[in-house]
Amino acid sequence: MRLDPVGRLLKLPPPLANRVHVTRAIPVRVRDGAILRADHYAPALDARLPTVLVRTPYGRGAPVSLLCRAVAQRGFHVLIQSCRGTGDSGGTFEPLLQEREDGLDTLDWLRRQPWYDGRLLTYGPSYVGFVQWALAAEAGDELKAMATIVTASDFGPPTYAGGAFSLDTVLTWSALLEAQRGPRLENAVELLRGQPRLQRGLARVPMAEADRITTGAEIEFFQRWLAEADPAAPYWTERGHTHRLPHVTAPVLMIGGWYDIFLPWQLSDYAALRKAGNQPYLTIGPWHHGSAGLFQHSAAESVAWFRAHTGGPERVRERPVRVHVGGADGWLEMADWPPPDSSPQRWYLSSGGRLDRSPGADGEHVDAFTYDPKDPTPAVGGPRLVGKISGRRDNRPLESRPDVLTFTSPPLAEPLDVIGPVAADVVVKATAPYFDVFVRLCEVDEQGRSWNVCDGLARVSEPDRPEGPVEVRVELWPTAHRFAAGRRIRVQVSGGAHPRFSRNPGTGAPLGHELELRAVRQELLAPSSITLPVPEA
Repeated sequence: MRLDPVGRLLKLPPPLANRVHVTRAIPVRVRDGAILRADHYAPALDARLPTVLVRTPYGRGAPVSLLCRAVAQRGFHVLIQSCRGTGDSGGTFEPLLQEREDGLDTLDWLRRQPWYDGRLLTYGPSYVGFVQWALAAEAGDELKAMATIVTASDFGPPTYAGGAFSLDTVLTWSALLEAQRGPRLENAVELLRGQPRLQRGLARVPMAEADRITTGAEIEFFQRWLAEADPAAPYWTERGHTHRLPHVTAPVLMIGGWYDIFLPWQLSDYAALRKAGNQPYLTIGPWHHGSAGLFQHSAAESVAWFRAHTGGPERVRERPVRVHVGGADGWLEMADWPPPDSSPQRWYLSSGGRLDRSPGADGEHVDAFTYDPKDPTPAVGGPRLVGKISGRRDNRPLESRPDVLTFTSPPLAEPLDVIGPVAADVVVKATAPYFDVFVRLCEVDEQGRSWNVCDGLARVSEPDRPEGPVEVRVELWPTAHRFAAGRRIRVQVSGGAHPRFSRNPGTGAPLGHELELRAVRQELLAPSSITLPVPEA
């Protein structure tokens, strides 16, 4: 018997076939005449088998080819296709626009293949998950199951998270796509040097020049995304698929990470499916977008999910929601998300850097800082596209900056579980009507290290509002975390997290036109607070 290193690494069930025949660069003609290329992995099994479809803009080589072979060995045909304008597929790649038509045309092509038995499965993370939503509602009864991983059905809202622009995600992704088309040696050198061109692009003012600094050329979709700053605009609704979710009838597995860039919107998709009467299964682990643990876990759970819905021996778990609880280092299974038995616990930001259960007098001064977009408050860890800068970090260097306020509780007498959505209500009096409020929840350990748990940002633009305080609602990333006894809760408040969120120029200038950068002083007033969802005993 042949060795199965990939299957063992990914903790897949034992293979049903050792030999897999691969047919490469198969032409698939779509409705406008473009030829999309695909590879077919066919296991050497004398049986009718379901088909896993993977449509990707990231190429069909290793490591995804190794995964395709390992999945095929478990009793599936696997068809992996390069999206139009990527790899060796024809046409022009315009992100998001033609995935529905191309996906449905690929399904129509599958129906004409002698090896296709009418049972379709779809798999993939990030953009490869987005393309699943593009065809899911119209695939009909053939679609037996989906495995959507760290993704969302609409990329508009994540692009303008909190009303700002997700600069790090968009520019880094743009650079990745450009690098796939460029010289390999030059791109390898750029990576080994720490991507200095990308770093210069992220720091560029105005943002409209960031793509040219990073890649040497203007990127059409990057410029368009700066211009189309309303995720509800026709540009985005034409490319999104949230409105199709009520029509999806296939069983859906959703896998996310607490530090993933798409998590809030993936959970919005979960809620939309639940509202429509569907019962998606949800797993959220201690992962960021590129976690090795996410890759391993999602492959194993997806294969089990597919086998359970195509006659295999596996069975889906009894409770549909499974989340990793940070601090407790364990998993919790629930009937739904968010937990229906949680109660809000409010903590107040108080003068002297205290985090209290009791509020101060309305309008009482709490603290103040100045945000200077010429020296923007940096992003440290958290949800980022690139794994090596993501996740939990010691925040003490960030908290030593004068533009970051911290509010810390006394040591906890007993453990405190926080599971569900987190939100802050911050009362701010600012010297300009244009500013951002970034709030981060942290856990301070016995050594004084401050570890980020979750965070979020809200952009304020109210030029017509009379001078005076404004209450800013900041929706943080949801979480499941146990604050151990003896540890302290900390809340940070600052004016940004660059380049994860684009800097606020303080002038109200449109995205990409930050010609003037103006510092803004923010004074926090009582009763500013953060609300934590605490499960009922």
